[in-house]
Amino acid sequence: MALSKPRSGAHRPRHHFVAKRVYEPVAATDGQRVLVDRLWPRGLSKEAAALDAWLRELAPSSELRQWFQHDPSKWPEFRRRYFSELDAHPEALEPLLGLERPGTVTLLYSAKDEAHNNAVALTEYLQAHHA
Repeated sequence: MALSKPRSGAHRPRHHFVAKRVYEPVAATDGQRVLVDRLWPRGLSKEAAALDAWLRELAPSSELRQWFQHDPSKWPEFRRRYFSELDAHPEALEPLLGLERPGTVTLLYSAKDEAHNNAVALTEYLQAHHA
């Protein structure tokens, strides 16, 4: 099932999505900062995270996350399964797509692997479906 586009006449601000590790320093270029992990990052205070939102519902299911275990050899299949989960629950995207301020939205993750994580996959999905 493909995600539906906003109804004609519905206005949504334009967003540019990027992924960043939540442990990296906050930057002015981050724009709105949204944590997209199901679990809170270890050893990080809420103040240090400087979040605008925490959208747990956008994280992969616990089952998918446990199956993947950040194994790069599973990346193509992880992306396929994660995109299927997102397609099945388009309402989970609404808080993210409905952010009022246009501009950069930094999707934050805690994984050590900067190339193979849910925020990178979610950024790719959003660029493909909501560009």
